[in-house]
Amino acid sequence: LSWALRPGLPSATAAALLASGPDGEMLWLDVTHRPGQAPWVRLMGRYLLPPCKQRWHTCAAFLPQKGLLVCGDRRGSLLLFPCSSSSGWAAESTSIASGGTDPVVEDSNNELEPSCLLHRGAFPLESPLSVLFGLHGKTGVTSVTIHRGYIYSTGRDGVYRQLRLQDQQLEVLRKHRPCKGLQWIEELRFTVDGDLLVLGFHADNFVVWSSRTGENLHCIPCGGGHRSWSYCSSPLAEVFAFIKSGDVMLYHREAEPCEQQVLLASLHGRQITCVRRLGALEVPGHATLNVFVTGSEDTKACVLVLSENSRAAVPLTHLSDHISSVRALAFAMGPSDEGLSALLFSAGGRAQIECYRLLCTGDTVSESALACQIIHVASHRLDKHWEQKKNRHKLVKMDPETRYMSLSVVPGTSTKQMPTPWKFLAAACSDGSVRIFGLLEAARKLVLVAESFHHQRCVLKVEAFTHTWAGGERHFLCSAATDGSIAFWDITGPITDAVDALHQAEAEMQPLALDAPLVTVMAHSCGVNSLHIRETPEGQYLVASGSDDGSIHVCLLEVVLGRGEAAAGTCLRVLERVSRPCAHAAHVTGIRVLRPDLLLSASVDQRLTLWNRHLGRLVPLSTTFFHVPDLAELDCWEVVEAGGKLRYYCVLCGQGLEMLCGTAPSKPPPQEAPQ
Repeated sequence: LSWALRPGLPSATAAALLASGPDGEMLWLDVTHRPGQAPWVRLMGRYLLPPCKQRWHTCAAFLPQKGLLVCGDRRGSLLLFPCSSSSGWAAESTSIASGGTDPVVEDSNNELEPSCLLHRGAFPLESPLSVLFGLHGKTGVTSVTIHRGYIYSTGRDGVYRQLRLQDQQLEVLRKHRPCKGLQWIEELRFTVDGDLLVLGFHADNFVVWSSRTGENLHCIPCGGGHRSWSYCSSPLAEVFAFIKSGDVMLYHREAEPCEQQVLLASLHGRQITCVRRLGALEVPGHATLNVFVTGSEDTKACVLVLSENSRAAVPLTHLSDHISSVRALAFAMGPSDEGLSALLFSAGGRAQIECYRLLCTGDTVSESALACQIIHVASHRLDKHWEQKKNRHKLVKMDPETRYMSLSVVPGTSTKQMPTPWKFLAAACSDGSVRIFGLLEAARKLVLVAESFHHQRCVLKVEAFTHTWAGGERHFLCSAATDGSIAFWDITGPITDAVDALHQAEAEMQPLALDAPLVTVMAHSCGVNSLHIRETPEGQYLVASGSDDGSIHVCLLEVVLGRGEAAAGTCLRVLERVSRPCAHAAHVTGIRVLRPDLLLSASVDQRLTLWNRHLGRLVPLSTTFFHVPDLAELDCWEVVEAGGKLRYYCVLCGQGLEMLCGTAPSKPPPQEAPQ
């Protein structure tokens, strides 16, 4: 048995009672309470649950104005049933809401005649419209909640999921893992002030966890989750009732004034390892809002908004699908009628990649003035696919501690030249490989399509770029390793072959082998910690890199096309190389080419330096000290202000987050400035 509120009806007098019986039959009964009279019960519908060993439902909720019923069963499945076709839905809702009553059959003793189930054969046995089998594992679904048009389900698998209804089909948008150790989630409560409370059991304690603050609000020892319980909260008190050893126990706590004041809320629990700016949004009544994504060693990625006026970073949502640290981010912007739409990739420890579709729009009601919708598209783990490999006994099993160090989306692959809209992602791996993945968003599949172990040591950075000319385009990849070498690959052929193989094999294939690099440059004496590529107006490419030894290296490349339609024999020619030893006193972990004659570098020594590339030299123009220790990464963008003035912005992450802005001289002096 379970209760569910009927949409549009007063919860104090009317509710729906759902009862599971033999052979998976579930009955929907409307129960109406009238003061001084016996409850009135009416059969509204019959439903058939999918076959399983424990065939009964555990929770249910009606979708407002949809005429649909969502319920969870003991097998962990989520089911969608129609209920608008059941007799009396609209008429009954109107009657009860207006205070009307239907005739009730009574006997001479004024007792309700139990006739509501005698004619149940007149109701059709409805089958589910949509089934998500075993969504929460074998331990069952514990609750279903409807909030702002989204469906939220909880289970005893330690996660709660957000879903939406798409063409009368349940679609999982994403899953959330509240906190470590909270494996038994019972219910979700949405508060008036916008917080989400997660109710569940941690070991033998009942826990109320706040999504906003990321901490336990209450922890009540009760013996564990195998018991009946009820929780109620108000601004004045908190009450928790439960049964223990046959006794009814009551926990009551009056509200106390909060003596703790948070001066500055944290974005992550540990160091921020990567940051990317998605773009900016203009919201009426607010200054320009910049949207960022950060990744951290606390295994989470955070989508946040930063206003230039308030100078406060407000988290929009957290992504908690990773089981280890998040070390790299990459995104591809997509078309959107309103707001920002992007395909986001995050990767890190345990060779795990997650892919999401982000949509950020203006929302003047919320505190951040933005609303962020997240759809989980696909995920990939190398060890998860190991057992599916053929002839794996002949191969060396991948290191389970393999980490993805860097990501880069290959631009320009979703064109009319491709038969399917595949997107390709390059990854630098700690096991010495460079890997390329293909994503088909419609099928939600992320597939490993090509790899190479050319470097034979940890690969720290990758950057992809596309050379376009009148006759076509070529895709190139730049990878940098711990020995200071930078390799340049032509990946056009492997991508084309992968598209053909994926199209024929229905998104399944064996990884191809990348050809040898076109050229390799020994740029540094040790590991390359930062890498950036920018195309010049002449169609050449500036490749800037920073190293552990504090040096900066810049090389100018030219693409030399081969003959024929396929441009066979295409090569890269190094036109110029510029090096600046000891540019910083510590690791150079961030570098950006702002324009062909201007570079920006950042280091663990907490210095942000602007360089002028002039006559084969790098001349320092200015140096600014920033406040973020242990700098991990740098991202930059430019904004054209009123009057045509160009202003550069940069965001730095490490043990914190900092955003800086400034201008650059139009004609920097050629002489070297004093250091």
